[in-house]
Amino acid sequence: MIAVEFRRAAPGAERPCVVPLVAGMAPPRAAGAAVAAAGFSAKPGAVLDLPGAPRRLLVGLGNAPDPLMGETAGASASLAAGDLPELALLADTLDPGLAASIAGGIALGAWRFDALRTGDVPPRLKRLVVHADYPSAVEKSFAALAPGIAGCLLARDLTIEPANLLTTRHFARRLERLEAEGIEVTVHGRKWLTRHGFGGLLAVGGGSASPPRLVVLRWPGVLPAAPVAFVGKGIVFDTGGISIKPAQGMEAMRADMAGAAACAGAMLALARRRSPAPAIAVLAIAENATGAASYRPGDVLRTASRRTVEVIDTDAEGRLVLADAIHHAITTFRPRAVIDLATLTGSIITALGHHRAGLFGTDAALMASAAAAGEAVGEPLWPMPIGARHREDLASDIADLKQCASGRMQPDACHAAAFLREFAGDRPWAHLDIAGVETADEAHPLGPAGPTGFGARLLDRLVAMRFEAEP
Repeated sequence: MIAVEFRRAAPGAERPCVVPLVAGMAPPRAAGAAVAAAGFSAKPGAVLDLPGAPRRLLVGLGNAPDPLMGETAGASASLAAGDLPELALLADTLDPGLAASIAGGIALGAWRFDALRTGDVPPRLKRLVVHADYPSAVEKSFAALAPGIAGCLLARDLTIEPANLLTTRHFARRLERLEAEGIEVTVHGRKWLTRHGFGGLLAVGGGSASPPRLVVLRWPGVLPAAPVAFVGKGIVFDTGGISIKPAQGMEAMRADMAGAAACAGAMLALARRRSPAPAIAVLAIAENATGAASYRPGDVLRTASRRTVEVIDTDAEGRLVLADAIHHAITTFRPRAVIDLATLTGSIITALGHHRAGLFGTDAALMASAAAAGEAVGEPLWPMPIGARHREDLASDIADLKQCASGRMQPDACHAAAFLREFAGDRPWAHLDIAGVETADEAHPLGPAGPTGFGARLLDRLVAMRFEAEP
């Protein structure tokens, strides 16, 4: 994350600056003519770039700015800044909380991934100086936002790494670094998974030279309560297995572990802000590759819950690894609630596009809280059904249930949720299908093109809203 400083003094005349404007308010006197000539209306996220010394980026906040509008404005300013290494934010007329939100948006918008470049690295924003009448108040408000931002950026960093570098082993090692934050990390390898009967995860990862892992992250908190559980799909690359995907666009399958990355980011956020709520994350990590040991359509797998599953399509692997991970989370930790995140189905993109993630579940209060948390941080959800017919479609002639339904034009997102519900038991459970929102082809309201980190801040906000009081 960029370095952020807080000062009372006005910036030097030579420093490029961001000037937030509320719609309807008079612009700075020196910029009045330019604003009028451009017809700049200060709608949320709009930017007017005024060259000169100093260069000024006027950014709109709308009529009644809230924290999310502030973040959107900050991210827009950050993206417009281009190759500027440093910015000043003129926040002397703003509420400290709004000023902090704009600074947070600038930090989100400034994210880049240059670790694999060997030359011609584009310059990027590295430092922000916030100028305010009460800088300590703004700094305090920003400190409350910074853990969630750090979690989101961790999720983006993990999601963008290519699968030849972020192998299952390396992913687990990256997660072990979270021990420095006070998070307990346990990595279960293939022998442990075999001994404990994790047939879904083992089958999906069986065709790869990089063996599967089940990683458990634990934040102890201080409340005398059962933990809230996050469960993440961590498929480091998805070829589709024997039911192989088309070549076009397959390179994007390095992001099929975005659910696990978001869960890891959420755990980092909880640790950084010292959340009182106990939490765990169970991350099912594998590569769905093809090989002599690949599982096949028609196979019957015995999952960790001992339920048997008839495989229909090896490209519907995510629900198999999640079934094992959800079972482990529930039986081992007896959580207050379970929320799983996964880039699970293409059909949720057909239904919702790239604007919202699908929300399924068994507990109305948990689902409402998740939706409210998503709206607050700009990661919106939309409720989707799990009907009786969806479960009926998974009836198998030879096993306890089928992994998915056969045929074309199926409501696969609903079928996947119906499948996962079988492993959630009677615990409050919500399932977020984040396919389509985990990455963006173009710049989005809170950052540049690429991984969005969707889910990390949502889970952190959900815990703050619902799980930080004694039950």
